[in-house]
Amino acid sequence: MKFDNKNRIALFGTSADPPTKGHKLILEELSNIYSCIITYASDNPKKQHKENIFFRNLLLETLIKDINNPKVIFNQKISSPWAIESIEKCKKIYSFDKIDFVIGSDLITEIFSWKNFNKIIDEVKLLIIKREGYPIESNTLKMLENNKVIFEISSLNIPNISSSTVRLNNNYSDLPKALIDIVKKNNLYEFVT
Repeated sequence: MKFDNKNRIALFGTSADPPTKGHKLILEELSNIYSCIITYASDNPKKQHKENIFFRNLLLETLIKDINNPKVIFNQKISSPWAIESIEKCKKIYSFDKIDFVIGSDLITEIFSWKNFNKIIDEVKLLIIKREGYPIESNTLKMLENNKVIFEISSLNIPNISSSTVRLNNNYSDLPKALIDIVKKNNLYEFVT
């Protein structure tokens, strides 16, 4: 389902544990589509985070500064473990009614169990970014349609780089260069040099 991105903003919350070259590419690509992208680091209640929110926040903020695009805005004030709270804070701060909530295809089936799911789908449209290894199944699309979720599947071509892969590889190869010094200085993620 296609919808107009004019006068819409993209809201992109992420665990950022750590932010990767994939996150950077998503933000850069979204800036070619949207007039504004708001991003923040969050504590996902369904995940065990490797590093605390302070460092994940610092890493994501550093990445946004490195991207250096006025369309990409970092705002940790809208962070919440609950998507609905971040959406409401974003609407209040930025006075935007039309928000596209960006999620990876790995989270599609999870959203049905999110706090206030029905309110979320009334408040935003979903922009689903395909992630390798997480195909979008026809039964999932049917569930979205049955729940009257307004969504679009992004055509962005994002490489298979995830935070968990970066942590498992135990090296800096998929980290944006701007983050390496912070990771080294604070002994984050137990990377080998």
